[in-house]
Amino acid sequence: MLKLENVTKSFDGKTIINNLSLEVKDNSILSIVGPSGAGKTTLLRCIAGLERVDSGSFILNNQSFDPFDESVKERVVGVVFQDFNLFPHLSVMENIALAPKMVLKQDKATIEKNVNNLLSQLGLTNLKNQYPFELSGGQKQRVAIARALAMQPQILCYDEPTSALDPNLRDTVAELILDLKKTGITQIVITHDPSFAKKIADQLLEVKPLNN
Repeated sequence: MLKLENVTKSFDGKTIINNLSLEVKDNSILSIVGPSGAGKTTLLRCIAGLERVDSGSFILNNQSFDPFDESVKERVVGVVFQDFNLFPHLSVMENIALAPKMVLKQDKATIEKNVNNLLSQLGLTNLKNQYPFELSGGQKQRVAIARALAMQPQILCYDEPTSALDPNLRDTVAELILDLKKTGITQIVITHDPSFAKKIADQLLEVKPLNN
């Protein structure tokens, strides 16, 4: 279980997150929904260790956890970014394999086995030698998810997973997130779409812009 206790984050004197506490149960999906400027992405970036909070604490499995600690954060929290952030000069296989090789120091055989399993799980096997420019938005998203999962995180976060896709792919994304839940991973989804949020969520957090 992930707990946030009294988390506060400000930028240039403007409070974005104010004394927020929440719990995310293991193997559950938390949807964080709200308009632009409400602090959704800032909250995700704090959980993922991409921004340091001003105050407050994080507890993972009943132990204090610092998301900003480089030695552990990538193994705890994976992120699927809104624009996917794939390396354009690397193939699908190479994009997914890079972090396990560079960060986890896995051997070639282990990486190849794990990557092939992820490719199969996400329906990407026939695309493994393709490059990002050859992929559709939905395919890029699945590659980004596979790349995050290759680090074997305990928690997988998504920043607006439907915003860069055609509207008719929204249900496909929902099905993918719900399928991943069956593997036992905890997921946190940032979205401005209330109906999508409710469709996938075990827990819903609505945020609003603060009056500073």
